[in-house]
Amino acid sequence: MPKPAQKPLMSSPEYLMFESQSRVKHEYVRGELFAMAGATKAHNDVAGNVHSILRARLHGRPCRTYIADVKLRVEPADVYFYPDVLVTCDPRDHADPLVVRHPVLVFEVLSDSTADYDRGEKFADYRRIESLAEYVLVDSRAKRVEVFRREQHGWRFLPLAAGDTLTLASIGLDVPVAALYDDTDVPERQAHPSPAG
Repeated sequence: MPKPAQKPLMSSPEYLMFESQSRVKHEYVRGELFAMAGATKAHNDVAGNVHSILRARLHGRPCRTYIADVKLRVEPADVYFYPDVLVTCDPRDHADPLVVRHPVLVFEVLSDSTADYDRGEKFADYRRIESLAEYVLVDSRAKRVEVFRREQHGWRFLPLAAGDTLTLASIGLDVPVAALYDDTDVPERQAHPSPAG
C-alpha cells in the first residue's frame, strides 16, 4: 500500500506571507503551523496586567514591551511564536515593525491547554535565544509564578506565590506577584476536582 502523502512543510518566508493575510494567528514551528486558540478572560486579564505594569515602569527607558500580537523569531530553532508579553532592549528590534529577535524577557501565561508545552518544548526553543535573560510563567488558574533566570552555569528556577515579589533582574524591576492578578478572579490555589462517588 502506498504511504499517505505527508503534508508539505512551509518555509519561513511562505509563513510570513501567509500570516500577513490570515485572519487567524498561527505559530510556526519548523515548517508546521499551529493556530492560536482563544484565551480565557483570566488569561487575558493577567497578560494585560503584566503588559500594563511593564509598559508603565519602563516608560522613558530604551526597552519596549509588546503583547500577544507581535511575533518573536527564534532563528536557531526555526520558529515564530506569539509570546503573551515580551520585552526587548535591543535597538535592532525597533527597526522591524512585525518581528522581535532579541528579547531580554518573555512572559507566557499558563492555561490548561498550554502549561506543559510552555514549560517544555517552547522553553527549550526560547533557551536558544542568546539575548534572553529571563522567562516567566504566570499561571491563570492560581496565583503562582515560575521564573527561569539565565545564570553563568545554566537556568535557575524560582517559584513564587501570591505574597512574594517578582524580581526581574533583566530589566531592574521588582513587581509584587499580587499586582499581576489585580482585578481578576484567579484564586490563591487551583481547585482540584473532587473524586467521583
